[in-house]
Amino acid sequence: MIERRPFASLGGANHGWLDAKHHFSFANYYDPKRMGWGPIRVWNDDVIAAGTGFPPHPHADMEIVTYVRSGAITHQDSLGNTGRTEAGDVQVMSAGSGVRHAEYNRESDATTLFQIWIEPKARGGAPSWGAKPFPKGERSGRFVTLASGFAEDTDALPIRTDARVVAATIKAGETADYALGAGRHAYLVPATGAIEVNGVALNARDGAAIVDEPVLRVTAREDAEIVLVDAG
Repeated sequence: MIERRPFASLGGANHGWLDAKHHFSFANYYDPKRMGWGPIRVWNDDVIAAGTGFPPHPHADMEIVTYVRSGAITHQDSLGNTGRTEAGDVQVMSAGSGVRHAEYNRESDATTLFQIWIEPKARGGAPSWGAKPFPKGERSGRFVTLASGFAEDTDALPIRTDARVVAATIKAGETADYALGAGRHAYLVPATGAIEVNGVALNARDGAAIVDEPVLRVTAREDAEIVLVDAG
């Protein structure tokens, strides 16, 4: 089953400095049919104006993954971590028992990103943060794991949940497959480009809620950059 969620159907709010679209219920946007997908709780499509950002605020008991689509985001937190994550790269924060963080766009142009929240396997634990570059050439024509809660994914950033965050860049006319285990929930968004997933057409920034599809065959109708969360 693949449910297409067109970008135009998403909830959202434009705060001036932040233009946010919500794939799931978030803040003042509420849709009882879009409360989450498996353990995936939030997928926000954010455009952050230059010189602005999210001031310090708290989180607990959530795995927060930020995939930067263009520009860069600068992170600061109450653990003393700081870092700048550029387009195509990923940062993860395990909020654990509690952490305060800020995310700023210190660039001269707008930054665009996906902010993804996944529920952890267990509550509490020491909070942590990490970031890693993932050159797009390494995921050309195939899915590469960016963040994972599985021990075998040694090159990925660790998250404390039974999920993987993967990405691929696929040229027009080419295909990449992803094996999705039985009973797994997946949520897929093309950051750019138009694609088909098992015959279902998606345009840039559309969402696809997927279950009971053992293998995902993704064909690019245009050059595309794809982000997928494979969760329990």
